[in-house]
Amino acid sequence: MITKVHTLKKQILVIALLFLTVSIHAQDIPFNCDFSAYLFQRNDVYSIDLASGNSYLAATDITEGNINATAYNPADGFIWGYLSTPSKTIVRIGKNFQTTTFTLPELPNGNKYVGDISPEGIYYFKAGGTSYFKVDLNPNSATYTQYLSTETLTQNIKVHDWAFNAVDGYLYAVEKTTNILYRIDPTTSMVTPLGVVPILSGLGYTYGAVYFDADGRFYVSANETGTIYVIQSVQDLDGINIIESNLFAFGPSSSSNDGARCPTAPVAQEICDNGIDDDGDGLIDCEDPSCSGFGSCEVVAPPTTANDGGLESNGRLSEAISKRNFNRAIKSYTFDQMSAKRVTPSTVSYTSRSGNDFQLQDFVPLTTINEDYAVESTPTDLLQITNATEVYSVDYMQNDASIASVLALKTENGVYEHTKYICDRLLGAELISVSTIDINEQAFIKSIIKNADGSYEYVLSLSAKVTNDAANFEVESHWNLDVYQENVTFYNFQIWSDSIDDLYSLSQEVLNLLEAVKPISDYQLSTPPTVFVRKGRYTNGALNLQIINTNATENVTIDSGYRETETSDFNYTTSTIDLNQEYITEVQVPTGRLFDIGFRIGDGIHTPDDLFMSDGPWGIDDSQTGTVVNNYTISPNTNAFDAEDFPVERNLELNATTSTYFAAYRALTPRFKAVDLTDFDSFKLRAKGTGNLEIAFVKQSITNWEEQYKTTIALTDQFQDFAIPFSAFTSSLNQDLELNDIVTIVFTMVSEDGSRTTKEMQLQNLRFSTGNTLSVTTIDTPDTSALAAYPNPMVTNANIQFTTNQTETVKLTIYNQLGKVVYNTTVKAQPGKNQIAISRQNLSTGLYICKLSSTQTHYNPLKLLVK
Repeated sequence: MITKVHTLKKQILVIALLFLTVSIHAQDIPFNCDFSAYLFQRNDVYSIDLASGNSYLAATDITEGNINATAYNPADGFIWGYLSTPSKTIVRIGKNFQTTTFTLPELPNGNKYVGDISPEGIYYFKAGGTSYFKVDLNPNSATYTQYLSTETLTQNIKVHDWAFNAVDGYLYAVEKTTNILYRIDPTTSMVTPLGVVPILSGLGYTYGAVYFDADGRFYVSANETGTIYVIQSVQDLDGINIIESNLFAFGPSSSSNDGARCPTAPVAQEICDNGIDDDGDGLIDCEDPSCSGFGSCEVVAPPTTANDGGLESNGRLSEAISKRNFNRAIKSYTFDQMSAKRVTPSTVSYTSRSGNDFQLQDFVPLTTINEDYAVESTPTDLLQITNATEVYSVDYMQNDASIASVLALKTENGVYEHTKYICDRLLGAELISVSTIDINEQAFIKSIIKNADGSYEYVLSLSAKVTNDAANFEVESHWNLDVYQENVTFYNFQIWSDSIDDLYSLSQEVLNLLEAVKPISDYQLSTPPTVFVRKGRYTNGALNLQIINTNATENVTIDSGYRETETSDFNYTTSTIDLNQEYITEVQVPTGRLFDIGFRIGDGIHTPDDLFMSDGPWGIDDSQTGTVVNNYTISPNTNAFDAEDFPVERNLELNATTSTYFAAYRALTPRFKAVDLTDFDSFKLRAKGTGNLEIAFVKQSITNWEEQYKTTIALTDQFQDFAIPFSAFTSSLNQDLELNDIVTIVFTMVSEDGSRTTKEMQLQNLRFSTGNTLSVTTIDTPDTSALAAYPNPMVTNANIQFTTNQTETVKLTIYNQLGKVVYNTTVKAQPGKNQIAISRQNLSTGLYICKLSSTQTHYNPLKLLVK
């Protein structure tokens, strides 16, 4: 029995020693100068890629107390920090976020929130005031982890973090409010002002996390907005020469925070004029925020007016929205900010009041961002087609150009159903980044959108509802609309600006104005999506998406609802996309022909991303009294378009009875934006119907409908192919047609004698083309052995085109020059022309061989050049 107990004790001792060894080993993993920056917020840790600004939550609750004054220690490769509790305690943090604490009784009580470590391993940290402390953290020193001394700066500076520059060995910091850059000599405690940082001039942010790279670039992060700024080569500054500074990236907002990074690790820099994504964030040259203001890169272009905003991010009201846009298009309506009513500060005193005696105007700021003036831009036509019952908006003007907008809407049956970021990305815009912005100590979601015209918008949405028997407001802000409380009245605010600083100021003032009317009792806020679609495009039956994966997710699920045409029912599908933890993934999601699609992408854990896309819509004008539509059907195209054509997808069948006229229209873009078609010279279609059909091209530059360019074709009860040269379209302007700004095509049938009559039009295979169509008898037998690629060379996407004489399944395989298969897919081909859409994805520049395998036909290989 004694032997058994003794043996058991030995086993327990061995297990305990083994566990202790594993624990010590687990804690003994240094960071060893990796490239990431680490942002400590209370006791959570975020890993930040400075080049892109993207971050992810790396670890939570790693200590009992909050961590501040964090710093990378070049002497041992660990990160160190100061704990709020227990008092007088510093902490060592390993790469796996295991911690070891050390108590220093010589230190005074109280938090220390400024800190960094010299190349020799000496920890310099402080709170407010001029006193700072030194602790030896060099593991090879006899005084390792011991307090060394308390020193005094020669000047009291209001800073919240500092960092060592490995190039010159000095500490650097930026002061809040003054935005002065300081150099601190760690040997003499001498504080030297180097001047106001130009990019920060006039800002009032707290700079709670600062970092260096190996070349002496100083990165400064603003707590409230998350904006990361860079100051170039601070070691070369003497207090007289110009400080070169610039916006660098957009990271997460934070509070109670501090930053740490190895100062000898490089940070990838974007070269702004070489056409290459140098820093790996998926943004090239002027697309990259770090290039803003450099060389040929403009700082910003004016954002869109609120008068164009407010369309729903779903397909529920697509017909009503289409009619609204059609009515604007045929009148060539554009909102004129120069002649719009100017708005002056209200005389209303913003004091707490009882009841609901307030208007939307009470919550729209004025003079907050030092605008030259503001104009009312209210899109009142939203009231007829959306769930808004009241609407009011203001554009803020500077140098006679819009710099920001606030769109306010009241809804009585739930939140307003549109957010800018949901639908714009599939209409040519890009979601540059999505992260948080801290306003009144609340973390809202901010997004940065690059519009199709190259302008940038910084966007935030929030909604307020009345609670506690009308005594308070409660604020909600979510990325996904279905998270908002249902069936309540909301006061919705969509805010966008050409600068993140104005977005912050306007959003803060909206909250302050809400607070003045009714105290805000609570905030219900969501976190940003960690995986999101930066941009996408629908092409030839597939969605081509660029997915940004900020937290190294393995795979995501796409749930989608879509319609093939404007008049068809919704279909639903689910698929999985493998991201393989890659930061950027280019994917192609087959959808088949479609008119609109809404989909959600996510990992099932974090906030998912939502998108909505619509093609340019078909619609009908049946507004004339007594006009009755008997049949209106939109059907998918059955024939493939030539790569050289500009297709107008989907076919129309319209039958109506009228004594005046009825019309069908097709917008060329979802937002009824103008399209330049000067590369083409004819309009082609296949059509049949009852009598004459007038075709009108609606140009944005023509405001009078009677002056639009029109032509007429005669329809019969048999389908005919028409190739109409642009020269056939005439106008009372007596000028040649220049098709540089076409918005809509309108097809009209008229009761010639004013009697009540029934007419029909069937339109198929509409497209803009070059040259005349060939008659059926002159079309040569297709060369079924040939493959073609367009465009070739391929930059991002291409179509492999081929012809077959029967229905069959074919396989496309792409080889690199070493004969390795880099891509393959199988498709079902139909008789006639076919094409397979491919995207570049991860293909590098070079020459590739495309081979199409068929059991019926031999196809010659095709050389595809990727640029």
